[in-house]
Amino acid sequence: MATGKAAYLRSITRPAMGRSRPVGKTMEGATPPAVFIGSWNYPKVYAGPLVAPVQEECGIMDTPESWIPSGWSQEEILSCRLDLVRGKKFHEVSRVDDPFALRLQEVVLSSTSLESEVSFLQAPLGSSLSEEFIPFGPSAPLEDFHAESSRFEPNLERCYYDGDLSAGEAIVDLQSRGVPFSRIQKALSVGALGVGRKRRFVPSRWSITACDMVLADHFLRSVKRNSPIDSVRVHEFSSLNNHYAVILVPGPWQYEWMEAFLRVRGEEEVIFADHEGPGGKREYSQVGGCYYSCKMAVLEALAREGLQAGAIVLREARKGYIPLGVFNVRENVRHAMLQPAREFEDLKSALADVSCRMALPVGRFIAESTLLAERLKGRQATLDSFGKRERPGLESDPALPGIQSKTIR
Repeated sequence: MATGKAAYLRSITRPAMGRSRPVGKTMEGATPPAVFIGSWNYPKVYAGPLVAPVQEECGIMDTPESWIPSGWSQEEILSCRLDLVRGKKFHEVSRVDDPFALRLQEVVLSSTSLESEVSFLQAPLGSSLSEEFIPFGPSAPLEDFHAESSRFEPNLERCYYDGDLSAGEAIVDLQSRGVPFSRIQKALSVGALGVGRKRRFVPSRWSITACDMVLADHFLRSVKRNSPIDSVRVHEFSSLNNHYAVILVPGPWQYEWMEAFLRVRGEEEVIFADHEGPGGKREYSQVGGCYYSCKMAVLEALAREGLQAGAIVLREARKGYIPLGVFNVRENVRHAMLQPAREFEDLKSALADVSCRMALPVGRFIAESTLLAERLKGRQATLDSFGKRERPGLESDPALPGIQSKTIR
């Protein structure tokens, strides 16, 4: 992640933190099932379970795919997640078959929540909030951890016992069988996937991006065989104080991600952007894991619909926004791609329509863009062609001509 964006996210994270439930040195509860593998001090990292102080099924607490369909607010998500207590101990990532590693693998592969007992070396404190991973509550070094036995989820179990199946092949196979992304990512993180001798613990933050990248590359191979769309299409969706506009343009796959953070901390309006052409991207994106979560979600939809297109994605994180992890991007963009598309004759008309629902003038995105600006220049459209009109409570927005659109279902 670029230093500028990382520093900005740190500045908005601490004020947004809620208060987690007090926890003593011992705890009885349930794990959703959930674990967290840290990245500090790699290859010897902190690893351990996340346990909730409840005695009932609590799988939804670690299933982010369910939160937007369930209508959860940011505050409800944060409140739920801060109840998850993290136990941790140093563990060498290559040790995937010792008792502690096997216990974590059993947790992750379980088909249901597991009754658990945890003892800590000290009372858990603090909480963790990030744009990269889902928040959780207090943490402390583990003294001991016990979880009941349970049946494994059948698809995860099959891949776990297949020591000849590569991690990439397992990720694609599990996704094709409807296993939620969050379950696949956790299985990868505890060394439950991959060729036997190559299995390793993978820090949670890294395993999330790895799964997004593997699936994006898989979908892209299919998308490149599809015929390009013949008009500009727009999909939009809003939730969790975010608005997303996915603009699909005719031609081969290329991709630009632009995200604006608007008055989250004060009166700031900051934009971060990155892009790739048809040949893809070699270096890690300067804007972090959200780049790959969005890319995967768009390509997943294009592959499902049998289409090829370039994608320009605009995100606005608005006042009240709280960093909740890249699931926020992945699931919002997935929902955007499920909305009926609006079709336009050209990119300028599509931007005219999108601008009606954006808080930031579209010209600000264009000024920070690479692919979007190039496509507009290719059609002899300039920023000067975007007039301005006033909107109450916001800075002036582009005054763009009315357009005729039709819905594609």
